[in-house]
Amino acid sequence: MGMRARARAVAAVVALAVVGVAGCDAVGGDSPGPSGSPTRAVPSPKPTPVWDRSPSSVAAVGDSITTGFDACEVLSDCREVSWATGSSPRVDSLAVRLLGKAGAARRSWNHAVSGARMADLPAQMARAVRHEPELVTVLVGANDACRPTTSAMTSVASFRADFEKAMRTVREALPKTQVYVASVPNLKRLWAQGRTSALGRQVWKLGICPSMLGDAEAVDAAATLRRETVHQRVQEYNEVLAQVCAKDKRCRTDGGAVHDYRFGTDQLSHWDWFHPSVNGQARLAEIAYRSVTARRP
Repeated sequence: MGMRARARAVAAVVALAVVGVAGCDAVGGDSPGPSGSPTRAVPSPKPTPVWDRSPSSVAAVGDSITTGFDACEVLSDCREVSWATGSSPRVDSLAVRLLGKAGAARRSWNHAVSGARMADLPAQMARAVRHEPELVTVLVGANDACRPTTSAMTSVASFRADFEKAMRTVREALPKTQVYVASVPNLKRLWAQGRTSALGRQVWKLGICPSMLGDAEAVDAAATLRRETVHQRVQEYNEVLAQVCAKDKRCRTDGGAVHDYRFGTDQLSHWDWFHPSVNGQARLAEIAYRSVTARRP
């Protein structure tokens, strides 16, 4: 082969190599591939969070703590200071914190009943879901432990079955409604705080939580065992609340915050030294708001 022919052959090989490299590069990046279609990466949409930290309506279910019992006057409900839905500026309830005062007046409902136990919760929940709230608050269980005797306390199995029924009630009616579950307070601590009050002990004799508060000054072995039995049952109730709630992606507990809160004399009603005072209701509202608005449970 002559010199010119060899030069032309080498040039042709180099040109083919360059085209091949360019073709490989064209398949990647933002250039069209072999089919001619663009291959730009499309950003994935951000997933909608399961838990809405700013619900637009609130319904409350539960017992005398949520009705504000003994917070304003003796042996009476005082719903305006309820931690969940109250309108009092001294409490700044969960509903007011989430919805504003005007919003809370229009879009919050309180179906709690003094003396209610877990067995009453499914019926309360059925009434609450009629409003189609975006959030339901639950605080119940103290009355299940506060019975005439320790043997009369609600069994753990029944407590679980009734709570599961209440959760099914809301979930079947409102699949996207959120549920905030407060833990049962530490009844033993409430006894320890109030037993030094002569007035408190007299009111306790009217029948407030006899399993824990009966014979308030007694510290013998039998009284100590009785109170410890009640305390253990409350802890078991809280375990049930946490376990059942954990199975529902739109249910969130307070992580035991209400049970662990160290209620002092300022946070207890000065009529019965057991139920939350106005100050105590405000503390419950703070705990609830932190739990509902937290980025993670």
